[in-house]
Amino acid sequence: ARLGPHGSIVRPSIARVTCDDGSTGIGPARLTREQAVPLLGQRLDTLLLADEGAARAVRPDATAGDSWVSLEYPLWDLAAKMAGAPVYSLAASVAGRKSPTEPLRVRCYDTSLYIDDLDIADDGDAAKLIADEARQGYERGHRNCKIKVGRGARHMPLEQGTRRDVAVIRAVREAMGPDAIVMIDANNGYNLNLAKRVLLETGDCDIYWLEEPFHEDGVLYRDLQDWIGKQGLSVQIADGEGQASPSLLTWASEGLIDVVQYDIQALGFTRWLEIGKQVDSWGGSAAPHHYGGFFGNFTSGHLAAAIRGFEAIEWDEATVPGVDTSAYQVREGWVEMPTAPGFGLEYDEAMLERAFAETGFDVSV
Repeated sequence: ARLGPHGSIVRPSIARVTCDDGSTGIGPARLTREQAVPLLGQRLDTLLLADEGAARAVRPDATAGDSWVSLEYPLWDLAAKMAGAPVYSLAASVAGRKSPTEPLRVRCYDTSLYIDDLDIADDGDAAKLIADEARQGYERGHRNCKIKVGRGARHMPLEQGTRRDVAVIRAVREAMGPDAIVMIDANNGYNLNLAKRVLLETGDCDIYWLEEPFHEDGVLYRDLQDWIGKQGLSVQIADGEGQASPSLLTWASEGLIDVVQYDIQALGFTRWLEIGKQVDSWGGSAAPHHYGGFFGNFTSGHLAAAIRGFEAIEWDEATVPGVDTSAYQVREGWVEMPTAPGFGLEYDEAMLERAFAETGFDVSV
């Protein structure tokens, strides 16, 4: 684990885009005044191509270096509001898929099971703490979870940390019951042999995927996949959230990586649509990474209508003052997505204006 816990309240950067007719879009964004100025006066349909108000395609030359990409979430919110549809309907159209006719439900998992046990000496007590946290997530509507492992890579002596990883996995599986989807994430904290050891010692826990066991390596992943098959395990390999290898998609297309996990904020919504088509073309799975950014809870699920192999929303519970997220409900392991136009989030206008005045900037024509 590299990132510390972010607490219950986070403060992400956002932007609001206003058209000449007064239509607005709001969403996460990181750009400077200098990046924003060239976008003034541009038509929405030069950024997200439109057909009778509904986005139908994404600029094929879109790159992270384009200023508009820094504003893509407010722009998607704006385009969907102008179309009178949720973002997932537009995303489905862009991907050439049929828009859902029923309210969309997307599987999710609780990603809050961090390494919170380092001050506890006894492995049993430590495992109980994390298992109790898993049950707290269950009470909030979660039925699936991901456990942070890899304690021995940094936070504990290697052998002691590995034993504790195993104890925690077993305790969480028992606490969540046999029907829960349980995943583990090592943040590159294992090597090949440690990954095999942990999977072998938790073989009866039905681990759904092992995320980032070690830094991406095609040779080692082939070895691990072959070993998983010989052991009769069903665990998948997930990777891609951080500084991923340029070969990641090639390895995924070859079956060495089962679940592609580029970060929803770093890669972006528009690029994820492109990646999703590739992943679907070889029958792979997609599960955008999200931690600490708040908005990923409410943006990544809209990709589920566009990507056939979409696995689940990584749900990282947090609050931002002034943002009403009540249109998104976690029930029985699924997120019930809003049908309201745009991303379906509501903002306290007074708090928004105060935040822009105190820490933001405004550019207009």
